[in-house]
Amino acid sequence: MRTLVLGGIRSGKSRWAEEIMAGDSSVRYVATGAGADADRSWAARVAEHRSRRPASWSTAETTDVAAVLRDDPHNATLVDDLGGWLTAALDRRGWDGGSVAADIDELVSAVDGFTAPLALVSPEVGLTVVSATASGRRFTDELGTLNQRLAQCCEQVVLVVAGLPVWVKPTKASN
Repeated sequence: MRTLVLGGIRSGKSRWAEEIMAGDSSVRYVATGAGADADRSWAARVAEHRSRRPASWSTAETTDVAAVLRDDPHNATLVDDLGGWLTAALDRRGWDGGSVAADIDELVSAVDGFTAPLALVSPEVGLTVVSATASGRRFTDELGTLNQRLAQCCEQVVLVVAGLPVWVKPTKASN
């Protein structure tokens, strides 16, 4: 079962994704965020996430999510989050016009071929004002495209609001 978990900042989307994966004793947690070396606030967020993970879970800190998924498509995996992945892709390709279409295609293909339980955590876009900066608008546009593409290949899509799931694309068993 592939589940796309969407939500705003501090909506509870990561915690909710962790809860749905808790039934698997051996989960690979793919953390895509930047290192927390210089930013104390970010370091606190990373530490909070780490403290919630069971000891039996492994952690891969990488932005090459597609490679991780392709290397072992039979291991339950939680990816948190795709906003960090997209930021890294835009950093590589260039914020001023470099295309991330191939990166998105590669990720969607890896997700589509994944056979174990998979939870993908991603920020939802379009719930606030349009960014005043070109890079902010670019990120929002690309993330909207990514979320739409992933929603098509995931069996479930849930929007987490105030820690509660709102089913966007429920499976038959979720109805």
